[in-house]
Amino acid sequence: MNATQVSVRNVRTVGDETVALELETPPEFDAKPGQFVLLRATVGGEDVSRHYTLSSADVEETFEITVGVDPEGDLSPWLADREPGDTVMVEGPFGTVFYENEDVVLLAGGPGVGPAVGMGERALADGHDVAVVYQDDSPAHEDRLATLAAGGATVIITDGEIDDAVAEVVDGGQVYVFGFREFVDDSVAAIDSAGGDSDDAKIENFG
Repeated sequence: MNATQVSVRNVRTVGDETVALELETPPEFDAKPGQFVLLRATVGGEDVSRHYTLSSADVEETFEITVGVDPEGDLSPWLADREPGDTVMVEGPFGTVFYENEDVVLLAGGPGVGPAVGMGERALADGHDVAVVYQDDSPAHEDRLATLAAGGATVIITDGEIDDAVAEVVDGGQVYVFGFREFVDDSVAAIDSAGGDSDDAKIENFG
């Protein structure tokens, strides 16, 4: 989908300096959990764009992105200040790492919790096994993680090492990794140490 103006339906706080934007789904927008979009805006007279991975289970009528708000950032504070009825420009979806109707093991570092909860909700609704290992010293989306756990998913939240947690779940389905490079590197090591094959993992490296 080329750049399209979409309306903001809702903005809510989902964690420390973290918001979720619910956006109106434009025609012919067919994204899967795990894929990402490009948001464009003019902020302070400057054109700014950033990629954000979907954090909703589907894109029927609306879709969601989760934004970590850096007070010194170019775009995230502006997004956090949006109100229902405001508009943003969206392109996409992009990405080859996406849900494919299967049991899932979701390793999430920091903002990687966004795609993890969306994909976990979708897989659970489809009747699949779900495991989430989430590393963060200030967790976001705790309500949705609790709902996943109540629905039968294995949810492990840690602010430290992930090796033991990964060893518990690595054989539970297709492994996905969402996070920045350090977390990705730690996840790859943990998967291999636990007897899994990191080459088979689907990885979205945020840089």
